[in-house]
Amino acid sequence: MGDDTWKDLFPGAFSQAFFFSSFNVRDLHTVDNGIMEHLYPTMDSGEWDVLIAHFLGVDHCGHKHGPHHPEMAKKLSQMDQVIQGIVERLENDTLLVVIGDHGMTKSGDHGGDSELEISAALFLYSPTALFLRAPPEEPEVVPQISLVPTLALLLGLPIPFGNIGEVMAELFSAVEDSQPHSSALAQATALYLNAQQVFRFLHTYSAAAQDLQVEEFHRLNNLFSKASADYLRLLQSPQGAEAALQTVITELQEFLRGVRAMCIESWARFSLVRMAGGAALLAAACFLCLLIAQWATSPGFHLRPLLLIPVAWGLAGVVVCAGLLATTELKLDPVVLGAVAAMGSVLHILWKAWAGWGSKRPLAALLPIPRPVLLLLLIRFAAFFSDSFVVAEARAIRFLLGSLILLLVAQLHWEGKLLPPKLLTIPRFSAPTGPSRHKGTHALGLGVGLLLCIRLAGLFHRCPEETPACHSSPWLSPLASMVGGRAKNLWYGACVGALVALLAAVRLWLRRYGNLKSPEPPVLFVRWGLPLMVLGTAAYWALSSGADEAPPRLRALVTGASVVLPRAVAGLAASGLLLLLWRPVTALAEATMGAPRMRTVLTPFSGPPTSQADLDYVVPQIYRHMQEEIRGRLERTKSQGPLTVAAYQLGSVYSAAMVTALTLLAFPLLLLHAERISLVFLLLFLQSFLLLHLLAAGIPITTSGPFTVPWQAVSAWALMATQTFYSTGHQPVFPTIHWHAAFVGFPEGHGSSTWLPALLVGANTFASHLLFAVGCPLLLLWPFLCESQGSQKRRQPHGNEAEARVGPEEGEEEPLMEMRLRDAPHHFNVALLQLGLKYLFVLGIQILACALAASILRRHLMVWKVFAPKFIFEAMGFIVSSVGLFLGLALVMRVDGAVSSWLQQLVLAQQR
Repeated sequence: MGDDTWKDLFPGAFSQAFFFSSFNVRDLHTVDNGIMEHLYPTMDSGEWDVLIAHFLGVDHCGHKHGPHHPEMAKKLSQMDQVIQGIVERLENDTLLVVIGDHGMTKSGDHGGDSELEISAALFLYSPTALFLRAPPEEPEVVPQISLVPTLALLLGLPIPFGNIGEVMAELFSAVEDSQPHSSALAQATALYLNAQQVFRFLHTYSAAAQDLQVEEFHRLNNLFSKASADYLRLLQSPQGAEAALQTVITELQEFLRGVRAMCIESWARFSLVRMAGGAALLAAACFLCLLIAQWATSPGFHLRPLLLIPVAWGLAGVVVCAGLLATTELKLDPVVLGAVAAMGSVLHILWKAWAGWGSKRPLAALLPIPRPVLLLLLIRFAAFFSDSFVVAEARAIRFLLGSLILLLVAQLHWEGKLLPPKLLTIPRFSAPTGPSRHKGTHALGLGVGLLLCIRLAGLFHRCPEETPACHSSPWLSPLASMVGGRAKNLWYGACVGALVALLAAVRLWLRRYGNLKSPEPPVLFVRWGLPLMVLGTAAYWALSSGADEAPPRLRALVTGASVVLPRAVAGLAASGLLLLLWRPVTALAEATMGAPRMRTVLTPFSGPPTSQADLDYVVPQIYRHMQEEIRGRLERTKSQGPLTVAAYQLGSVYSAAMVTALTLLAFPLLLLHAERISLVFLLLFLQSFLLLHLLAAGIPITTSGPFTVPWQAVSAWALMATQTFYSTGHQPVFPTIHWHAAFVGFPEGHGSSTWLPALLVGANTFASHLLFAVGCPLLLLWPFLCESQGSQKRRQPHGNEAEARVGPEEGEEEPLMEMRLRDAPHHFNVALLQLGLKYLFVLGIQILACALAASILRRHLMVWKVFAPKFIFEAMGFIVSSVGLFLGLALVMRVDGAVSSWLQQLVLAQQR
C-alpha cells in the first residue's frame, strides 16, 4: 500500500493492494493518508504474510520545503505516531523493518552519491529478542543489497539469482535456544545458503562475460570450497565447535564481500577505442569549425561544394565499412568505424585548405584567435581536468568573464576609444572634444556596470557538497518555503517588480528605435500580450506561494488556477512566436506627395585640410552637397510631385525581431524557476545589454564588408551562458536538478507520459544555454544598431586621419544601421555562418575537454561524482545550444527574407 510505483514494478504480485498516485512531489498527504486508512485494519485482520507500507510524505516534504521547514517536523511527528501504533499491534513472530531507500541533502534533494544522500536509517524491532548479544556502540553499515537475501531467508524464500548481497547474520541467532553453538550454527547456515547462491551466479556470469579477474576469481573459488567443506563437516557434530563455526562464518563473509568487490570493480568497464574515436571526432569537428570560420572571409569561399564533397566521402566510407562488416569476420566496432568514416570526410577540406590557403601563410595565421583570448580558452580547457576547478566552476567562470571584460576595456583604451584622441592639427577653442570624452566615460561605465552585474548574479549561488564551509543562497528557494509572511510579501513585490522592469525595458527599447509604432501583429502582441503574460505569471506566483494557506473551500479554485495560468502564459508565448514568424518585419510605411528630400550634412572638423587624404575625402563630399542642392531647387519648382512611399524603422528590424523572440522565450522559462530567479533573469538581460554595447564600441562598421564578430565577443557570450546557468541555482550534478519544474502547469502529474516532464525539466536546467544561443546573432547586429548621429570614429576603420576628422558619405540624420547588412548580402550570410561556427567552436572545446577529462581520469576517485556528470551536462548543454543557435540564425534569415518581400511590395505599390 502507498506508492503506486510498486504496481508498475510488480504487476499482479500482491494479493491485496492499495495504491495511490505518487508523482506529484508537492502533495504531502494523499499517499500517507491513504496508507493510514488501510494500514491498521489490514494488520488487525491477520490475513497477510508480508505487509509493505511505502510512505512518501517525508520525501515530498524534503523536495518541497527542505529538511528544516516546520512542515517536515509535522510529517516526522506523524510518522512517529504511525510507528508507535504499529509496535502496539505487533505479535511475537513479527518483524518490523523501518528503512528509508535514500537520504536527502540540506536542501531536501537526493539522487547523488554524497553521504547524506546514500545513507539512511535502518530500524529493526520485534516483541521477542532479536540478538544474542548487545549490539555494538557503533551501528553497522549495511548495504541495501543485503536486505534482499536477509528478508528472503527469513520468509523461507529462495534468494534471487542475481543478488550478490550478504545476509545480516545477527538476525539468525536462534535466541530462543540460548545455546552459543546453536546460534553460531544458524548464522553459518544462513551464510552458507547465501554463499551457495552467489557462487552459482559467479560461475554462470564468468562463463558468459569472461571479464572477471582470473586470480581473484580462483582465490574466491578456493575460499568457498574450503569454507563449504568445513561447514559440512561441522554440521555433522556441532557440539563444542563454536570457535570453528565462527571461523566458517568469517570465511563465508569474506567470500561474499570479496565477490561483491570484484564484481563492482569489473562492472566498471570502459571501451578505450570508442572513447578515443569519440574524442578524435570532437577534435576534428572543432578544428573544422575554426578552419571554415577563418576561411569564410576569403574571396573564393563557396559553402555548397565544400559541404557536398565531404558528404560524398563520408557516405563512401560508410559503404566501405559496411562491406567490411558484411564480408569479413573481423569484429570491428561499428561506432568506431562510423567515427573513422566521419573523420575521413574531413580530409578533403583539410587538404584543400592546406593547398589553397594554409601553405601560403605562416603557421601563426592558422590560429586567428587573439593571443589573450586564446590564453583564456586554454585556461578554460585545462580547468576541466581538475576536480577542484570543476567543483568551483561557478567562481572560476565569474573570474574569467571579469578578466575578459577588463581585457575589452583595455583594448578600447589601446585603440584610443576611451580617452580623447590626440588632434593632428592645432586645435581650435571650438573643437568638439566633449563627445570623445563622453564616449570614453560611457565605455568605462559599461565595463563597471558589467562587473557589478556579475557580482550581483554571484549572490544567487548553490554550493556544491564538496565545499561544506560554503552556504547556498537562501534566495534560490521558492517563496512557499518561507515562514514569515511579511518577508514573503516583500520578496513577492520584488519579484513582480522584476517582471514589470523587464517588460518596461523591452517596450522602451522598441519605442526608442520606433518599432513599437509598427501596426504589425507581433508589435500589437508586445503591446497587449506581454502585459497579460506578466499578469499571469504574477498571479501564478501568488497562488503557488500561498497555496498551503488557502481556505479549504478555495483550494479547488487555487488548484484549477495553478493549472490554467502557466498553460495560458505558455500559450501566449507560443502565439507570439508564431505571429513573429508569420510577420517578422516591424517597420512602418507611409505614403507622401512629392519626392523625398535628401540632404548631406558636412561633418565639422577642426581646421582646414592639411593633407592630400583630406582633400581626396572633402572635395567629393562638397560636390555631392552642391549636386543635391541643385536637384532640390529643381524639385521645388514643381507644384506637386509624384506619390512616394517612405519606410521607417528598418534600421532595427533584425534586432527588434530578436529581442521580441528572446522576451517571449524568457517568460515561460522564468515560470519554470523559483520566483526570486526573476531577479537573475533581469540581470541576464541587463548584463547582455551592457556587454553588447561594450562590444559595439570596439567594432568598426564598414559598408562593403566583410562583417565579422571578434573572438572576444563570442567567448564572452559563451561564458555568460555558463555564468547564468550557475546563477539560476544549477550545478552539473544530478541532485541539484530542479524536478519541481515538471509540475508547473501539471500539479497532478503527467500520467504515463515522460517526454513532457523531461522537456520541462530540461528547459529549466538549460534555460541560459537556450537564451544565449538564440540571441547569439545580436553580436553581429548590435554594432550596426548602435550607429547613430556623430558616430564617425566608430564607424570608420582606425588609422585614417582624414576619416577620423571628416564624416561619412551618407547623411548622418538618417543612419542606415542594420540596412548596411543588406548592401552586401553575401557578406551578411558569411558573417552569420562565421558567427555560428565561432560559437560552436567555443562550446566544442568545452565538451572536448570534458570528454578527455572523463576518459583520461576514468579511474579517478571523483570520476562518477565530478567528471562524468560534468560531461553529461556539458553534452546536453551543447545540444541545446546548437538547437538554439540554429533557431536564432533561422529567425534572422526569416526576417531577411521578409524584409526583401516587404520592400518589393513597397516598390510595386509606388509603381501603381
